[in-house]
Amino acid sequence: QVQLVESGGGLVQPGGSLILSCTTSIVNFHNYAFGWFRQAPGKEREGVSCIKDTLDGAATTYADSVKGRFTISRDDRKKTIYLQMNNLQPDDTAVYYCARGYYSGNYHYRLVSSEFRDWGQGTQVTVSA
Repeated sequence: QVQLVESGGGLVQPGGSLILSCTTSIVNFHNYAFGWFRQAPGKEREGVSCIKDTLDGAATTYADSVKGRFTISRDDRKKTIYLQMNNLQPDDTAVYYCARGYYSGNYHYRLVSSEFRDWGQGTQVTVSA
């Protein structure tokens, strides 16, 4: 079974930054898309961003709520996905999860949970003064 492990969460003041990492030992890592989701207390899981596989140019998708503030990237040699989060706000407080995408090729990800599998355990991000 594929395991994804998130790290990098923590407590940060509004306007601050964090970098989340998601590592895995999956074979042929470069063939897969990966996504970041988050879930705040009492709310449904929300898609944040995804990055397609390297053959598809590692194209990225972002939720409107994070566009211009978050950047997703991948390092295929390290088998790691990153989420650079800038200008964090209290509404960004949530547990952040990474997951592996089902699809490749021309598929356009809509950042819904059903498009992803092999969910990590999550890392807590808290934005508070």
